[in-house]
Amino acid sequence: MSSDRVLVVIGRTRHKMVVAELQEAVKRGAKFIELRLDFLAKAVDFKRLAPLKQCPWVATLRRPSDGGRFPGNEQERMMILRQAIVSGAFEWVDLETDIAGTVPRFGPVKRIVSYHNTTETPANLDEIYAEMLKQDADVYKLAVAAQSPEDVGRVLQLQRTAPKPTVAFCMGDIGQPTRFLALKFGAPWIYAAFNKERGIAPGLPSFDEFRTTYPVQNVNADTQVFGVLGDPVGHSLSPLLHNHMYKKLGVNALYLPFRVPRGQLPLALESYDQIPVRGYSVTIPHKEAAASLARESEPNVQVTASANTLVRRDDGKFTAANTDFAAAADSLKGFLAERAKEGPNTQLSQLSILILGAGGAARSIAYAFHREGAQITIAARTYERAQKLAEDVKCKAVDWHARHSVSFDVLINCTPVGMHPNVDESPCHFSVLKPGTIVFDTIYTPETTLLIREARARGCDTITGVDMFVRQAARQIELFTGLVPDTEVMRLIMRKALSPLTKAFDEETEPKDQPTAPESTEE
Repeated sequence: MSSDRVLVVIGRTRHKMVVAELQEAVKRGAKFIELRLDFLAKAVDFKRLAPLKQCPWVATLRRPSDGGRFPGNEQERMMILRQAIVSGAFEWVDLETDIAGTVPRFGPVKRIVSYHNTTETPANLDEIYAEMLKQDADVYKLAVAAQSPEDVGRVLQLQRTAPKPTVAFCMGDIGQPTRFLALKFGAPWIYAAFNKERGIAPGLPSFDEFRTTYPVQNVNADTQVFGVLGDPVGHSLSPLLHNHMYKKLGVNALYLPFRVPRGQLPLALESYDQIPVRGYSVTIPHKEAAASLARESEPNVQVTASANTLVRRDDGKFTAANTDFAAAADSLKGFLAERAKEGPNTQLSQLSILILGAGGAARSIAYAFHREGAQITIAARTYERAQKLAEDVKCKAVDWHARHSVSFDVLINCTPVGMHPNVDESPCHFSVLKPGTIVFDTIYTPETTLLIREARARGCDTITGVDMFVRQAARQIELFTGLVPDTEVMRLIMRKALSPLTKAFDEETEPKDQPTAPESTEE
């Protein structure tokens, strides 16, 4: 992807690394670059940088109080900013709102007047913006910290109603959707880090993410918005998979991660009404809350009291669905059918299953396999939750510490134990993994969890979360768009998902050797 709708930010301490990243950014398609001069450890060498210019540049010299790194005093900073303006190397300069009035225009250099608040979204943000609009700017920028979905809603409303070219967004994980949605509501560009590891700003996506995951080049007022609700959602591969599939299906849509802390789901749904979000995938820890908040529900939701999908109705209310329900059973049935080609034909009703966890995903899976006639035992770290689920499903529950004494044919992990970044953890002792048993881990980041790796080493049959993830996501896409996606294409995308060779949106998805990755679950 190449687009001047993405302003690529480069911030390094050494000129040598700035030079290297400038060259590489252009090679990867960057058409608009911001140089964070406050990152440089030595005096800015404009003559060294100027010959590298292949696209428009923005000069920024940010103070620590605004999230920057410039160590000098304000007099020194103003002098360097003026040098940047007259150097001829920059088409744009970023000036904070409190100093913009002291820096006159010079030549053709355009002005961004900016406001940064790294701790909150101030109550008087509208007043601050109104005062900024009185200043001489070509573009106005507001970057604030979101503490809640309500903050996100306020900033989106400001962006939507902006009377002049404005880029308004929230920093941090909770505010990340605003970084993309600004384009839908009229922003001239959005920001991306060339090198995400440099810590340029909280929640700032990388330029590569626009090439592999977020197709923002054609985002406009008509773009439909979908997303995944949860906490955490940062490592979800749902955005990558859904966005690729919408492009292949010819749907003008963008699928985003919405981090919503526990207990804030009602507020989030209300705050995001104004976008509006057309549908949500729902994960940790909101599946049961989503089921209770919906205006109407599919039968599987009514049975399980758990929903992993919310679809907006014409009246603005939501219909809840549970695509985990069928996906889990179909994954195990598919595995048994493949195994039956070389051995005995096993039915689900012949199996004893130990489910680890008692959250939304465990709930769906327990009901699905109980309906198939399997013998279910549930163990969760909170025994009361396991006992409640067992009573609802009419199966057995055991104390978490007694899980290793349960006899089973199939072990299903529905806890987040072993999920990135805690990849060296397992939800059970490996001594219970006997040859020939089936181990099914619903985690997909990583696909090969420690549990799966150890199970394979001990002669177990294994099912990773990939198949279940693809099946439930395919049904979600159908519910969101009315179109039926190709699940084989989805599997190919997932196989590539954690590969360094992940292709950009304008390239074809081709098969690789090894699958990779699906959706986390909860206890």
